[in-house]
Amino acid sequence: MHKDAPKLLDTLWQLQKDPDFAAGDILLSTELSADEGQALQLQLLERWLNEGETLGGWKIGMTSGESRDALGAGIRPFGFVLASRMLGTGADIPRAHLYRGGVENELCFIMNSPLGEHATAESARAAVRHAAPGFEINQKRLPPGCNAGVRVADNLSNWGIVAGPAVDAPADLSDLAVTLYRNPTDADPQGEHSVGCVESAGHIDDHYESLATLARRLHDFGQTLQPDQWVITGAYEKHPFEVGEFRGYFSGGIGDVRVTLSA
Repeated sequence: MHKDAPKLLDTLWQLQKDPDFAAGDILLSTELSADEGQALQLQLLERWLNEGETLGGWKIGMTSGESRDALGAGIRPFGFVLASRMLGTGADIPRAHLYRGGVENELCFIMNSPLGEHATAESARAAVRHAAPGFEINQKRLPPGCNAGVRVADNLSNWGIVAGPAVDAPADLSDLAVTLYRNPTDADPQGEHSVGCVESAGHIDDHYESLATLARRLHDFGQTLQPDQWVITGAYEKHPFEVGEFRGYFSGGIGDVRVTLSA
C-alpha cells in the first residue's frame, strides 16, 4: 500500500461527496501506479456501499482518443458506476449537481451472464444481453496535472451513465459512427446542430475486446462482471457541461439517447 493511501482515500472521498472540497496539495504531490489507484478506487466503492448505495456497473477507461495507453501500452483501468446514477434516456440532471466536467457518448452494454478470469472477445460477446446508446457523465473533481494513477483512484471521473433503449448487440461494431447533437436553448435558438461525429475505426479499441479486458482486470481485483450490470467501453464525441439538451445518435441501428442538463 502507498504510504499516503489513508490520507489520499479520505481526500478522494470528500471530493466524491463535494467536488468543490479544498483538497490541498496531496492530489498533485502523490504518484500512484495503476494498481495502487485501482485498489484505492475499490475502497471508495466500499464507502459508497456502506452508505446504502448499490453497484450498478463498470466502465473501462483509456480505450479511445488521446487517453489511449495513458498508463502504458495496453493498460486499461476500470471504474465503477453506482446504480442510483444509471439513468434512462431523457434524464434531467441539474447542472449545479455536476460541478465541472462533460457529457461523452459511449456505447453501453447490459450483461446477461457473468464474465471473469478467462474472458475473450468471443465469450464477452456471448455474455452480453443488449447494447444501448449512452452518455457517460464525467465529473472533473481533480485539479489539472494529477498523476494518472490518482485519476484511476478517483474513479476515472465517472459520475454516472444515461442509456437509451436496448437493442440486440451487433456482432461487428467496427463501422460504428456516433454523432453528438446540441439542441436549441434560449441563448442559442438556431435549432439542433451537430457538435461532431466520431467513427470507431482508428479511434477506439474493439468493444468486445474491451469487455474481455475489463472482466480479466476485475478478476485481478476480486470482482466479476455480473448479469444486469451496465458497462461502458470508451468515449466518442464529447462536450463540456452546459445547460441544455444533448442527443447522441449511434449508427448501425443502435439509435438515440438524450440527456438534459437543467438550470
